[in-house]
Order: sequence, then structure tokens, then C-alpha cells
Amino acid sequence: MIRTESLIKRILLIVLLCIPSIAYSANKLEGVRIWAAPESTRVVFDLREPPKYTHFTLTSPYRLVVDLATTATGLDLSKIENNSKLVKRVRVSKPPKKGTLRLVIDLVKPAKANLFSLAPTAPYGNRLVVDLEGDSVNNKTVKAEPEQELRDVIVAIDAGHGGDDPGSIGPKGTYEKKVVLQIAKKVEAKINATPGMRAVMTRTGDYFVNLNRRSEIARNSKADLLISIHADAFTSPQPHGASVWVLSMRRANSEIGRWLEQKEKHSELLGGAGEIIQNTDNEQYLAMTLLDMSMDRSMAISHNIAGDVLDNLGKVTRLHKHKPEAASFAVLKSPDIPSILVETGFISNHREERLLTQRDHQNNIANAVHKGVVRYFENNPPAHTLLASKSGFKHKVAAGESLSVIAHRYQVSIASIKKANKLKSNTLFIGQKLIIPRA
Repeated sequence: MIRTESLIKRILLIVLLCIPSIAYSANKLEGVRIWAAPESTRVVFDLREPPKYTHFTLTSPYRLVVDLATTATGLDLSKIENNSKLVKRVRVSKPPKKGTLRLVIDLVKPAKANLFSLAPTAPYGNRLVVDLEGDSVNNKTVKAEPEQELRDVIVAIDAGHGGDDPGSIGPKGTYEKKVVLQIAKKVEAKINATPGMRAVMTRTGDYFVNLNRRSEIARNSKADLLISIHADAFTSPQPHGASVWVLSMRRANSEIGRWLEQKEKHSELLGGAGEIIQNTDNEQYLAMTLLDMSMDRSMAISHNIAGDVLDNLGKVTRLHKHKPEAASFAVLKSPDIPSILVETGFISNHREERLLTQRDHQNNIANAVHKGVVRYFENNPPAHTLLASKSGFKHKVAAGESLSVIAHRYQVSIASIKKANKLKSNTLFIGQKLIIPRA
């Protein structure tokens, strides 16, 4: 009997000793990925369970230290692919206490770090994301051409998603981020081949670009237009066709639009172009911004360009909607840059997923976008551009425009416009084409 009790005590002691080690390894680091952009880097830690973490920075040398509680790993971190100009390496260091996994990100220079966790989203599981930006990132903006008497019309092209954010995934595993970048590059080539026009890309490879940074690139480049290119998706494979979106204060006016808004909300922290203005404070801010004349003008131009692009898309592919749709996407709400979002088709539709991977179809889509943009700017060239210098060019009157507004835009007098068009009054009509004399 005494021997049996002694044996039981030993077994209990062994079990109790094992419990802490089980607790210490409740989570597991299963992978590390480094996504390098030209001016920033995203490090992603793939975990079995949601992470519990703390972090701090060190200098001499510069490091970011991340402590993952009750986490273990068997990874060889020396084999991680890394082409970052900001991150030297990721390594494991001595933990502050048993059961904690201490990860050190050795940095090339000081960097601002933003850490957040993400719940599982196909094709990934639980993640801890570390976004790093060098201290000098704000000084490394896209260089605009020196001011000239006559300049190019500049079009910023934004390929949606990228890096750790795949966007939507088709039935056969096609990633949205890949096909939209291919189409964006084709649009870029066509814009650059057009005399008097120049393209600027928000991303040129498979890496993450912060949503606000996308607009910043367009603004620093003094863009006359921002085009964000995406591939739509829905919960069923039936919906199909391309569409073009412009800004609206209200929610999208269709069920698919509302679903898209919610889907893109989940993608917000992944760097997608889907930050939706939903809470009261932001709606009030947007409403105030919309009162500004620059926003009104931006929205009017966006709607006109969207119509021209949609007309041309209808000649090369099916359309989901034959008129521009409206939604409160952050990528469209820049008060000073006209912006449109082009959904090139439904990647969740088997037929369109296949088409979106084909070079000829991508080229047709790019041609349609290019033609729509060129048609608008030929009819409505911005002041002091090469397109505006062409004699006899015309301006198409948009809603809300008056002779004084048009004269101010092109830096010419009201009298010269009236004389060139033989106008006897200041009354204009929507759609009316006016000859704009040289300044």
C-alpha cells in the first residue's frame, strides 16, 4: 500500500513538472516572411494561435525586439528570404523568462515600427505584422518633374493589394494582386507612349504599400488622376462583369457594393485599397471635406472619366453595371486628386478568372482604360499642359461649371472664351464643348 502511494506521488510529480513546459509552448511560430517595398518593409510572423506580444526598440546597433509569450519555434531564421534595404536579419535571442520567444529584427537604420495582429484570412492563418518605415521615408517622395511652362498630364496607377495581401483569390487559386499588377503595367506603358502624358505607379512589384502612402505618391507626383485597379469577387460564382467606382458619401447602392465594402474592410490592415469610411466621426469629416470646391471638382471629373472608361470597357468585356457605381472607399476620397477604381471583372467567376490571366484580355482591358482616360483629357486638358497647348482643343462643360470657373482653370479671360465661341451670354449647358484660346 505504501509502495502504491509512493508510485502515485511520483507520477503526479512528473505530470506537474510537465505542465509548465506544455503551457510554455501553447503557441508556435510557423513561418516568417519579409515583404520589401522601396521605402518600407513588412515582416510577417505566422503563428498557430493568436499572438500575445510586447515590443521595444534598441540603439547601437538599431534593433526592434519582439517578445512572444508562451511561444516556441523550430525555424531556422537564417534561411528567410530577405531583400529589404531596412532589415538586416531576423534572429532569436535569449528570452527574458522561460516560455517566451524573443525575436530580434536587426535594422540598417532607425525605423518607425507599427505592430498589429491579424486573424486567419485565406490563404493565411494567425499573424503578427510588423510594418517598418525608415525615419527618412518622408523625404524620399516620388520626384516630380521640374516645373515647366508646359507639362505632361500625369496619371497615377494603383495596382490593388500586394505583398502579404493577396486580395481576392479565384476558384483556381489566381491571386488578385498578381493580375491587377500585370494590367496596371500595361496601362502604364500605354500612358507613357501617349504624347503629353506620363504614368506613375504606386507599386511596381509584389510588395505592400500603405493605403495613405498610395495617395501620397500620387500627390507628390502632382497627378491629375488616380486609377486604382482591382478584380472583384463575390460569395457565389455567378456575378460577372467589369465596373467602375467613384466616391459617394453614402454606402454603395447595391448588395454587391455593400458586400465589397465589408470585404475590403477586412483587408484594410493588409494594405488593400479598401478602407471604408463607416464610423460617425469619419463620415462627418468626409462631409466637411466634400464642401470644399476642390472636392466637388474632383468628384465631377472622376465621374466623367469613369463614364468614358466604362464606355470603352463595354466594348471589350462584359459589364456588371453600365453606369459608374459609388462607394466611400478611402482610395477615392482624396480632395485634390480625381480618382476612380476599376474592377476589371469578377475573379470569383470561373470564366472571368481564366480571362484575367490571359495576356490578350489584359491588353484589351488596359486599352479600354487608356482610351477612356485619353478621351477625357483630350477634351478637358489641364492648364499649362502639352495637351492644352494644342490649338483648337475643347473643354466639355460639366455639372456645376461656369464661365468664371473654366476661365480660372485655364488661366484665360472670360471675354476670350466668349469671343472664341461667339457666346452672347454667360449661360452654359452641361455637355457643351467650348474652344479654349491660348493664354
